[in-house]
Amino acid sequence: MSRSPGASHGMALYRAGFFRKLFATAGVKAQGFVRAARLFKRIADLTSNRGRPFAKAHYDFDSLDNRDAHAVERVVRLVAEPMKRYFAADVIGIENVIEGGGQLFVGNHNGGGLAPEMFLFGSAVYRRLGLDALPYGLGHELVGRFPPFARLLIPLGAVRASPENAARIFARSRNVLVYPGGDEESMRPSSQRDRIVFAGRKGYVRLALRHGVPIVPVVAFGAHDVFLVLDDGRWLASRLRLHHFARLKVLPTVLCLPWGITLGPLLPFIPLPARVRLEVLAPLRFERQGEAAANDTEYVTACDERVRSLMQASLTRMAVELRAEKLHGERLPGARDQQGSPRRVA
Repeated sequence: MSRSPGASHGMALYRAGFFRKLFATAGVKAQGFVRAARLFKRIADLTSNRGRPFAKAHYDFDSLDNRDAHAVERVVRLVAEPMKRYFAADVIGIENVIEGGGQLFVGNHNGGGLAPEMFLFGSAVYRRLGLDALPYGLGHELVGRFPPFARLLIPLGAVRASPENAARIFARSRNVLVYPGGDEESMRPSSQRDRIVFAGRKGYVRLALRHGVPIVPVVAFGAHDVFLVLDDGRWLASRLRLHHFARLKVLPTVLCLPWGITLGPLLPFIPLPARVRLEVLAPLRFERQGEAAANDTEYVTACDERVRSLMQASLTRMAVELRAEKLHGERLPGARDQQGSPRRVA
């Protein structure tokens, strides 16, 4: 009898010791879960409309004027920094984020709606270079439609993902953050947690070429270990035609705490205390720029392959390094870039 994809992923993770980690964590790191519960209470408070100066009932999702400096500082202090401690997270290569704006940050998406890499990267940029360097995030349509997401993310600088909004951000000499993989990557099966999954999306390359801005890859490892995705449910999302009214191509079967097995990750869930690391790679500039380059399908494909291959190499390297650290019970000295040089840690 053949196993379902979810069962196959579950067996693979069982052999990898995921469930031992799950139950050991529940017994040994209960204090960590208490911290996680407090973290999510803070998020709930920030997304409620209880007199918060930055928690409006409605936002114009296409406006660039929603960013609130008070909201940014509050989320960094109450959410991102506790999240950094909870995940023992670090950000290496932060020196590749330069002052002056006009950069396109391209990241890999993880952890469903939690997306710890987004908060950790934004906090590192904000603490190092200030509010002007903090990128505007091109967000999924659901961010604008779902009030808790809107109240949390739009005051930080989230805008509707569109070429027009990106063009207006670059016209103001500000930075842009995109996650090309979207829902397909953030809810990919846990068996693919060490893979870059952009699902054939190349619009980010056209955006960089059209506006003549460098691409700065931001690679996250460990952020997808906050739960267990048994199956991405692509077939079910297709049957339910989720793409037509919610722009979702997956509807995953997820094992998360405290809900158990659910259809889709229920928020809030208690994330497993995974070890998270982000690496900011050196900016990439392509030889050709402008509209002609953006409309050249073969050139766009070649640029996309270059970006993804660099990001995959970084993700694979971090997976080896951090799993070796876990095996030896201590951090290995000297995080390195692709040339073997030490990287600055934030």
